Amino acid sequence: MGCSSSVPDRTSVRSGGLNSENGGVHDAKNLRVKLVLLGDSGVGKSCIVLRFVRGQFDPTSKVTVGASFLSQTIALQDSTTVKFEIWDTAGQERYAALAPLYYRGAAVAVVVYDITSPESFTKAQYWVKELQKHGSPDIVMALVGNKADLQEKREVPVQDGIDYAEKNGMFFIETSAKTADNINQLFEEIAKRLPRPSAS
Repeated sequence: MGCSSSVPDRTSVRSGGLNSENGGVHDAKNLRVKLVLLGDSGVGKSCIVLRFVRGQFDPTSKVTVGASFLSQTIALQDSTTVKFEIWDTAGQERYAALAPLYYRGAAVAVVVYDITSPESFTKAQYWVKELQKHGSPDIVMALVGNKADLQEKREVPVQDGIDYAEKNGMFFIETSAKTADNINQLFEEIAKRLPRPSAS
C-alpha cells in the first residue's frame, strides 16, 4: 500500500537540514529544499512521490519502512530551479517517534490524508500540530487530500480540507497519485511559495 520504490533507506540517519538552518541551500535562482511527507499509513504518500519523481503508479506497492529518500528538480516559469530533496516517512504508528528526525530542518512539509478516510484526516491534523510545535518557524505547509479519483467513496468533504488549511496558514489541494491529477501542480505551488533568498 505504500508505492515505495525503496528498501529501507540507509541514508536515513543523515537527517539534519542541508547545510543550513532552514532546510534549504540556494542562490537566488537555484533552490535546494528539504521536503518531508507526513500522514497516516496507506494514504498514498509514497505513491505521490513516485508519481512526481518517476511518473509511475504501483497499486501493489509495499508499506514504507522508516523513511525513503528521493529527489526531483523542477523549473519554474521565472527560470528558477527548485531541487526537492524528498523524505517520505512511514505512516505506521510504530515509526511515529522517528518523524521528528525527518521534519527537523525541513523547509516544506506535505501532510497527506485519504479523502475516503476520516481517521486519516484526523491524523493529518495531529501532524500539523506537531509541525507547528516543532517544525521550522517559516516552514511551507501543504495539506493534501489524496485518492481524489475515489469520489464515490469520499468521506472527507473538500470544504473540511479547505477550512482546516485556511485556519492553519497552509495551502490545500486534492490529488490522485493513480491518475496523476494535481501531482505536478502540488509541487509547483510549493515551489512558488518558498521564501526566496535576496540576490545580494
